Amino acid sequence: MEKIDHDLHHGKGSSSISSDLSSSTDQTSTKAPKNAATSEDSDLSMRTLSTPSPALILPPHLHPLSPLLPLSAPFNSSSSTSSSETVAMVHATSPPPFFSATHSRRRATREHHQGASVPIDLLPDQIFLDVFARLPTNQLCRCARVCRRWYNLAWDPRLWRSIRLTGDVLHVDRALRVLTRRLCQDTPNVCLMLETLVASGCRRLTDRGLLTVAQCCPELRRLEVAGCYNVSNDAVFEVVSRCPNLEHLDVSGCCKVTCISLTREVSLKLSPMHGQQISIRYLDMTDCLALEDEGLHTIAAHCTQLTHLYLRRCMRLTDEGLRYLVIYCPAVRELSVSDCRYVSDFGLREIAKLEGRLRYLSVAHCGKITDVGVRYVAKYCSRLRYLNARGCEGLTDHGLEYLAKSCPKLKSLDIGKCPLVSDAGLELLALNCFNLKRLSLKSCESITGRGLQVVAANCFDLQLLNVQDCDAPLDALRFVKRHCKRCVIEHTNPAFF
Repeated sequence: MEKIDHDLHHGKGSSSISSDLSSSTDQTSTKAPKNAATSEDSDLSMRTLSTPSPALILPPHLHPLSPLLPLSAPFNSSSSTSSSETVAMVHATSPPPFFSATHSRRRATREHHQGASVPIDLLPDQIFLDVFARLPTNQLCRCARVCRRWYNLAWDPRLWRSIRLTGDVLHVDRALRVLTRRLCQDTPNVCLMLETLVASGCRRLTDRGLLTVAQCCPELRRLEVAGCYNVSNDAVFEVVSRCPNLEHLDVSGCCKVTCISLTREVSLKLSPMHGQQISIRYLDMTDCLALEDEGLHTIAAHCTQLTHLYLRRCMRLTDEGLRYLVIYCPAVRELSVSDCRYVSDFGLREIAKLEGRLRYLSVAHCGKITDVGVRYVAKYCSRLRYLNARGCEGLTDHGLEYLAKSCPKLKSLDIGKCPLVSDAGLELLALNCFNLKRLSLKSCESITGRGLQVVAANCFDLQLLNVQDCDAPLDALRFVKRHCKRCVIEHTNPAFF
C-alpha cells in the first residue's frame, strides 16, 4: 500500500476525475484506501462531459453523503485545503475511520431536514453556470466534488474555453495533463474547446506541460506564462507550430525564451507559397533578457501580423533590431522598448516609419534619446496617443514643441525625470493638445506653478497629473483642482489635500 501511495504522489497513477486543483508540494503522504481507483484506465472510463464517471456513481449500499477520499493526499495535513494542490478524488466504497464522526453528523442533519430542499438547489442551471464561469480553475474543480448535479454543471464544455491556474507551488505539468485528458473525452486526444490558458506565476511549469497543451489543444488562441522561467524556446516553438490560431502570447519573464519561430519540422512541410508566418498579434517579451537583434529579426520575419509588441528591459536590443521590426511588421500599433539602453535616435527614426499606424510608444529610460528622435516620431506619427519618455534626460522644450504641433490628439504623456523640460515647453503643449488626459511631470525640477496653471486652463479633461518632487506651489495646485474637476493630483506638498 505504501508503494501505491508513493506512485500516486509521483504521478504514476491517476483516478477518475472529479478534480480539485490544489497544491502538490506537501511533505508526507497519506495512505489511500484499498478500494480507491489507481489505474489510468479509470481516467478513460469517464464518458461524456455531461455524464458522471462510473467511478463517481455511488453503489446502492453507500450513503450519498459519503465523503470524497483523496488518492494523492497532501504531505502536510495542515495544507490539505490549499487551493494550489493537484489532487484526484474518487468515492470510497466505505468511509474511512477518521471521517466517521463527520459522516454521522451529516447523516443526522439530513434525517432532521428530510423532505426539506436546500434553497440553493432551487436555482436554475443557468445561474450556476454564470457563477461557475467566474471561478478560477482550481475552485471550479472543487465545485465538481459537491454533488452529482454540480459535477455535471462544472464540466459543462462552455466553462472550459479557458483554464486559469495560479500558485508558484502548483504542479502545473500534472494539472495540465489531467485536465486535458478529461477534456479530450468526446474527441480522443484532441481538446477542441480550450482557447485560453493562463498560468502566469506558476514557476513549476516546464516544457513538458506546454508540450501537453500543444499536442492536445490546436484551437488555443491565448497563452500567458509570464514568470515561468523554466519554459524554453522548444516548448514555445511547439505551441506556435501546433496552434495555428494563437493570437496572444505573453512570455514576459521567461528568461530562456530568446525567439519565436516555427519548429524545423513544420517549416520544412510548408511550401514556399504558404510562407512561414505565425498569426500572433499580441506579443509580450518583457524581461526576456537574452533576446538579441537576431532573435527579434526572426520574430519579425515570422510574426508579420504583430500589432502589439512589448520589449521592456530587453537590454541587448539595439537600433538594428528595430529596423528589422519595421520592415516585416508594418501594422504595429503599440510598441514598448523601455529600458533598452542601446536604443537611440536612429532607432526612433526607424520606428517613425510606422507612421500613422503607431498609437502607443514607450521609450522610458532610453538615455540615448534626444529631441532629434522625438522630432522624427512627432513628424511622421501624427496619430500618436500615448508617449512615455520618462528618464530621457536629453529631451528639452524643443522636443515638446515638436510633439505639441504635430501630435495634437495626444492623450497621455510621461516626461518625468526630464530635467531640461520647463514651463515654456509645457505651455506649448497645453495650447495645442487640448485632449490631454494624463500628464506626468514627476521630478521635473524646472516646472513651476505658471506652467501648471496654463495646463489647467486649457486641458479641461485632465484626469491625472503627477507633480511629485516638483516645485509646485500650493496656489497652483488649487488652481488645477478648481479648473479640472475630475483630475487626480499626485503630489508631495503636505499642505495640499
